[in-house]
Parts: sequence; C-alpha cells; structure tokens
Amino acid sequence: MDRPWSRVPSWVGAALRPELAGTIDEIITAVRAEVPEYARPLTGRFGSRITEGVSVALGQFVDLLGRDESLGDASVYRALGQLEHREGRTLAALQSAYQVGTRTLWRQLGTSATARQLPPEVIFSLAEALFGYIEELSAASVAGWADEEASQAGSLQARRHALVELLARPGPTQAPELERAAAAAGWTVPARVAALVVEDAVAVAARLPGAVGADLDPAGLVVVAARGEPDAAWLDRVRAATGERKAVLGPVVEPAQAHRSAGLAQAAWPLHASGRLDAGAHLVRADEHLLALLLAATPELSAALAARALAPLHTLPAGAAARAEETLRAWLDAHGDVSATAAALHVHPQTVRYRLAGLRETFGGALDDPAARLEIAVALRAPACDRPA
Repeated sequence: MDRPWSRVPSWVGAALRPELAGTIDEIITAVRAEVPEYARPLTGRFGSRITEGVSVALGQFVDLLGRDESLGDASVYRALGQLEHREGRTLAALQSAYQVGTRTLWRQLGTSATARQLPPEVIFSLAEALFGYIEELSAASVAGWADEEASQAGSLQARRHALVELLARPGPTQAPELERAAAAAGWTVPARVAALVVEDAVAVAARLPGAVGADLDPAGLVVVAARGEPDAAWLDRVRAATGERKAVLGPVVEPAQAHRSAGLAQAAWPLHASGRLDAGAHLVRADEHLLALLLAATPELSAALAARALAPLHTLPAGAAARAEETLRAWLDAHGDVSATAAALHVHPQTVRYRLAGLRETFGGALDDPAARLEIAVALRAPACDRPA
C-alpha cells in the first residue's frame, strides 16, 4: 500500500507543528461557512465529533510525515461517518467537508514560513502526502456511513418483516398492536389492503406505493395498499410490479382482516406455482378460484367425491372413458346446450346426442338429478392426483 507521507523528510513535521497550531479553528470555520449542512452551532455530539475529527486528523498527519507507517486506527473517522448518517446528512456533505478542510489546510501551509523555504520536490511530496492522507480519512468515514446505512436498513426490514407476519397471523389484528408495529416499520396503515404472495417480495413491495413486504418461505408476502375493490389500473400496477414472476393476489379487506386475504393467497400459491390455476397467467386472483381451493383444502373428501361421482366412467374401456369424460365435461360447461357442446368438441350435434345417450345409460338417472349432476361437475374439477385411478 502506498504511503506518500513516508517520502516527506521527517524534520518537516516537527517544523510545521507549531505553525499549524491555530489551523483547527480555521478549518472548522471554513467548513461551517462553505458546507450548508454544517452551518450550525458546535454543541452536543455534533460539535465534539467535528472538533475531535479535525484535531486528531491534523495531529496524526503531522506525526506521519517521514514515517513508513499505515494510517493505523481510523475509528474516529468511521464514527464520524456513522454520526453523519444518524443525523441525516449525506455522503456528499461529508465529502465536501473533507475537501474544504483539505483546501484550508493547504492554504495555511502555503503561508507557513517553513513551507516557503522547502525545496520544490519536498513541497510536491507534502502535497501528495496531504491528499493521500485525506483520501484514507474520507474512505474510513464512507465505510462508517455505509455500515450505518446497512445496519439501519437491516433493522428497518426486520421491523417490516415482523409487521407482515403480524398482518398474516391467524385472527383479526388489534388496532393498537397494528399501529405500533406499523409506526416501527415506517408504514402508514391504509384503509384497505390486499395480500400478494410472490417471490422476491421485498423487491416487489418497493415498486408498489404504500406496500410492505417480507421474504418468507416458500414464497414472500406483500401487503398492498388499496382504496376499494380492485380496478383495472390498480391491477395493472400490481402486474407491473410482479413482472414475469408468478403471483397470487388475495381479496381486498380492511387491515384488521389482512389475515383473511393472506390466508387465501397463501393457500392458492402452491396450486398456481404448479400450474393448476391458470397456467397462462403470471398473476392470478385467489378469489376467482375458490372451488379449486376448496377441493385442494380437503383432498380426502375430494378423492371420495371423485371416486363415487365418476365411478361409472371406470366401467368403460380406457378410450371410451376418456371420450365420455370429455363429452360430459363440455356438456356440463355448456349447461346442457347440445349445439354449444358440439362446437366445443368440434363434432356434429348428432354425435353429441349419441354420446349423451350412452352417458345416461352409464350414469343412470344421475345426469337428470340436480344434486348428482353438481357432484359430477365438481368431481371433474378435482385435482388429477385426487381422482380415482
């Protein structure tokens, strides 16, 4: 690592020290005058940190001249960077303060009797040493600022994670508890919300105004602010935020009932992830697939229903059974309309009538009994894994 101060003769530091005794106040005055963020009284922690930073920096620089040593302990400058972040100042302000301080110190060196007597090559080395030294101090402060940024961001996300878990927890969320958690997470509780299950939930939430997200397992959860029932523009914003990711949107509810929206969306997620809801869509709405969710929630009952309601199909040869099921499904979807069934199957209506005659013979009176017909329609929508072999 380059140590430019090592190339300055060691006697230079000792000679300059008494001439720079008053420079600390000049540097602080210049910084306060030229950097708006520092134009404030030197009181409290702010004043002590700034004074300490300038004093230690100047003394350490003079001590290093002529020595082949590293900067050493940079904790003062890291702490200064952390303080800047905590007090809401930017890295730009901090860098400006270093630049002003460096310029002021170099100007003071230019008026020094000792410096005016130095050979040109020593003056060049002194300048190189000063600017290299300030770069290291600045880098230490930047690292401290970045550490504080990461720490606060992590802490904030932890509080948002806790908020999302609270909203998704079974049972209504009590208003005082929700308000405390929302305040800690920096979230304004909206009048209505909807739960969105999606991977990369934190990134998706950042793209939606008024949303808060947490990356959970197996898929994250975003609580999205809503004004009323979803409209096209609101849904378009949600689609844009999720992009190409698969996502499930729960119904819009009051914040205290967010668990209902989250529960429905989370129940639909594995079905959508496996392509069982709408294989062609990235975003689906859970409340548009309630029958599929009901069947998936009770697989044993779904299997029992399918076994009983579709048992007549298993008396037919394999090819005939598949054709009969296809016809039966199309006929039920068409509400018994033979022409619509024929159009869906791309066959002649007379072919449908012939097949229906065979189905009535196979199913007995079930196709003309409303309750039995409903059971058959539901059974045909049972997941394949729950259907009888």
